[in-house]
Amino acid sequence: MKKNTPTILILLIIAFIYPGMNTLAQSHFVHPGVLHSLASLDNIYNAVQNKTEPQYGSYKLLEENPLAQADYKMKGPFKIIARDGEFKYTKPKMEADFSAAYLNALMWAATKKEVYAKKSLKILEAYADSLQLIPPTNDAPLLAGLEGIKIVNAAEILRYTYKGITSAQVEKIRKMLVKVFLPVCNDFYNRAPYTNGNWGAAVTNMYIGSAVFLDDRQMYKKAVNFYLNAYDNGNIKHYIDDVIGQVQESGRDQIHTMLGIGCLASTCEIAYNQGDDLYGAYNNRLLLGFEYVAKYNLGYDVPFQTYKEVTGKYSNLSKISDKDRGMLIPIYQMVYNHYVSIKGLQMPYTAQMVAKMQPEGFDSAHTGFGTLLFYGNSNH
Repeated sequence: MKKNTPTILILLIIAFIYPGMNTLAQSHFVHPGVLHSLASLDNIYNAVQNKTEPQYGSYKLLEENPLAQADYKMKGPFKIIARDGEFKYTKPKMEADFSAAYLNALMWAATKKEVYAKKSLKILEAYADSLQLIPPTNDAPLLAGLEGIKIVNAAEILRYTYKGITSAQVEKIRKMLVKVFLPVCNDFYNRAPYTNGNWGAAVTNMYIGSAVFLDDRQMYKKAVNFYLNAYDNGNIKHYIDDVIGQVQESGRDQIHTMLGIGCLASTCEIAYNQGDDLYGAYNNRLLLGFEYVAKYNLGYDVPFQTYKEVTGKYSNLSKISDKDRGMLIPIYQMVYNHYVSIKGLQMPYTAQMVAKMQPEGFDSAHTGFGTLLFYGNSNH
């Protein structure tokens, strides 16, 4: 019994510091287990086969999306991709291709029609065979984060549910992530904080997803540590105020604010699929932020205070921004499902936003289709 005492004490200390969060106790990764567990994929398939509402309405939006078609025509692949700079012409094309890879993987999961799996895999393999570089432009971390997670989610679904994928194809995708995308993420982590919080949130979302896909425990711990402890605007403590729920970018505009909390939520969902409750960290801080954002974008007044953020570059905003106010971005169903349907907590303004948007559809910067993917999903 004495031998176990130090370990028990350490676990108790961690649980005290990060209330509501399980310790990183699992020694192995659950697969599929990036954004979608096997149980959740089964729920998607069953809802579609039974035409269960409201999930089926969200599926119809997916089915009709041009990027979710088995005959989608690739715009690439490219050797070099970028959002800005010399190669910015690749931005809309590669974003569409990576979205198509993910959406076709979802169509495969929803229908079990092999044509969708083949299309998704064809896109992933084409880029794995061609892509060599994300140049160090200003927006490189955003590209790696926002587009990389699409690749990881698609690849994880195919790897563990589609028998037609080979180990050689998986290895190609792995090398693309390791050699092209993850170095950009590591460069971001190694720099002093310099950006608004949605950057760190996007990078960490991609990083934790890649950790699961690659079965890399150290990467996983690094992502969790960034979410909980990093001195960066993209850390949960620095991005969302602990009293009123104001978000670091609330004084900037609403679309970037929703981008940030959406990426944080995706990180939490991935961790939850691995048995770690980042959702509950710091007394459900993410819930507080979602309620603040939902309330303001529904047209209600919210309190605002000048935010002393990490870099010092964005600390002079004296009022909340109404730019993009009221935009309906599909980020709410997933967190509502977790906090309300699973944990039984209250999210009255998020509930209004869910009702207003249902069924959720597509968004190029977010997972989207939350009504199909997460409604009623209690099987983690």
